[in-house]
Amino acid sequence: MAGPASAQDAGFDPSTLDLPALIECRADVQTYNVFAFWLAAETDTSSTLGWQETESGNLFLKQYSLPAPVSVFGQETDTIAFTASGPMAVLDGISPAEMAQKLEITPAISTPEKFLGEKVVVDKTEEDGGMRFQTRISVNVSTVDSHPGKTLAGCSYSISMQEAE
Repeated sequence: MAGPASAQDAGFDPSTLDLPALIECRADVQTYNVFAFWLAAETDTSSTLGWQETESGNLFLKQYSLPAPVSVFGQETDTIAFTASGPMAVLDGISPAEMAQKLEITPAISTPEKFLGEKVVVDKTEEDGGMRFQTRISVNVSTVDSHPGKTLAGCSYSISMQEAE
């Protein structure tokens, strides 16, 4: 009788997790995807990683409280959230404009109600076996209505593929 898949079965070893590297875009898409697939399949994240899932108040964010703060982008946080494309640190004590300036990000939107900025760190296209793969990694800084007074800063990982022409 087969039991639930282990972390190793999913191709991810939790002892290798470098959460700051994932948040700061210092990982590659494959590393993030292996972790993200494992996280989505893991039924007991709190005992495996010590994370506690918390209510985000936002359908598009899955949020966790960490057992100990991590340092990302020179800031400490014990709360992270995952978007559809990557991890974000939920930060107190720094405005989105300050964080964007620190990370050399020019905002696309900067109003009292909304902040959104991104800096692309990887944008490459490769062809292999008749397929074209586009990899895009970007550092993001934003605000969301569900987290008033907080700055979200993190990474977006994406890879798309199509037939080569």
